Amino acid sequence: MADNTGSAWDFSFETLTGKPLPLSEFKGKAVLVVNTASQCGFTPQYKDLEELAKKYKGQGLVVLGVPCNDFGGQEPGSAEEIGAFCEKNYGVSFPMAGKAKVTGGDAHPFYAWARKKVGILGSPKWNFHKYLIAPDGSLADWFSTPTKPTADKVSRAIEKILPKTP
Repeated sequence: MADNTGSAWDFSFETLTGKPLPLSEFKGKAVLVVNTASQCGFTPQYKDLEELAKKYKGQGLVVLGVPCNDFGGQEPGSAEEIGAFCEKNYGVSFPMAGKAKVTGGDAHPFYAWARKKVGILGSPKWNFHKYLIAPDGSLADWFSTPTKPTADKVSRAIEKILPKTP
């Protein structure tokens, strides 16, 4: 049974530079939260995430990258190294949180909340797992690692929940 309590807006990350990044600053927008890694076979999804971010930015979508070293130690870099890698290799312009744990008992509270919402099946099994948050802060959908950010089912899910006026 899904847990219907709480909202994504109740949680906060830090940016790569250590500043607070409360999800509540995205209230009224759709947010695609993606755990990322720089040394993963799926790292080229950064290109698709940037494409998605640019395509829907004016319509109220925010892509949020959350670097994580939980799977295969594929994000060993410092915050500075992660930021430089994303900008140099993929031209990432969307917000990037600081490195966070996304699995286990010490997972970031957002990921613990999301897991309660979707259960074990919908929780991250590898890098580039995607959670789609609706403008009201509810968890609207999730997409597993192999699902490209530019896949039709991702676009359809985003378009279904985009705010009427971003």
